[in-house]
Formats: sequence, structure tokens, C-alpha cells
Amino acid sequence: NFIGSMLPSFKLSYYNEYKSYLSKMPQILDEPSHVTLKTSMGEIKIELYWKHAPKTCRNFAELARRSYYNNTIFHRIIAGFMVQGGDPTGTGRGGKSIYGETFDDEIHPGLKHTGAGIISMANSGPNTNGSQFFITLAPTQHLDGKHAIFGRVSNGIGILNRMGKIQTDENDRPTEPIRILEANI
Repeated sequence: NFIGSMLPSFKLSYYNEYKSYLSKMPQILDEPSHVTLKTSMGEIKIELYWKHAPKTCRNFAELARRSYYNNTIFHRIIAGFMVQGGDPTGTGRGGKSIYGETFDDEIHPGLKHTGAGIISMANSGPNTNGSQFFITLAPTQHLDGKHAIFGRVSNGIGILNRMGKIQTDENDRPTEPIRILEANI
């Protein structure tokens, strides 16, 4: 039977075509290209560097997807240096990764803290990444090799610069809280 003999190859051809189609689609659910932080001062869009720091990007994107960062504050701001957030306790001492308490650094030699808008993991030493992150306000080369860079601000650098000028107390805490109202992928 001619048609019966064609059926298995037709199914295989259809399957291969479907697989090819899926491979060309963006990996929106698996590897979102951006995370948007809707803050009390405006939106900051973060481009993620999946090729350079996949585990770190997965942590940040998944915490955003789980609403982990929603209604948290930027607990530390140092003018001309960085803004820091991602701690649900707001103290600078809290937060967990999706992998457990902490996970190892992904330091990529091609990524440097060259200017404003670089996003990196905050840590308390090697391989202690949790949920906290910081975004640079200027070049901070002294942090190269010590903090995992996993993205950059692709939109909202003006908002970030305004955050960097906010009044802070003697512990670098903003006198008026700046909130992440919502983080979206």
C-alpha cells in the first residue's frame, strides 16, 4: 500500500518541521531577555546576559517571576557608586536564591564594571550570591572579578541616575524609601 508506506515518513517529516519551528521561536519562558523593575521613581529595564551568566540570570528572572522582589526597597544608595536592592527584609542582610541560601559566582572575564547601569550580584564574599543585586552609577573597576555581572540597564538610565542623587542617612539608606513595586519578565 503506497499511502501506508508514506505515513511513517510523513509523521517524521511533520515532527522535524515542528521541531525546527520551535527552535526558531524566542525562549521567552526559559530565558527572558529582560526584567523590568517598576519602581516608585519609574521603570528600569534590565537586559540579561544569559550567555555569560546563565545561572545568575535564571536566579534573577525566576525571583522576578515569583514576585520575590515586589514591594522591596533599595536599601542602600551611594552617590556616584551604586544602588542596591533585592533583600526582602530591607536590611541588607536577607534574601535567598532559587538554588537555596546562596550559589556560586559566575565571573566572566569579558564583563567589566565599565560605567553606569551594570547590574551585578551583591555578596558577602566569594560564592555567596543570594537575591541581592546592585546597579552601578559610575565605573567601578575595583569590583571586577569579585561580583557576578549578569546584565545592564537597557532603558531607564535617567531613573537610575535620579535614584543615585536621592538623600541618604549616615548608613547610606534613603531617607525616603525607593520601592520596587513590581518586577516583571
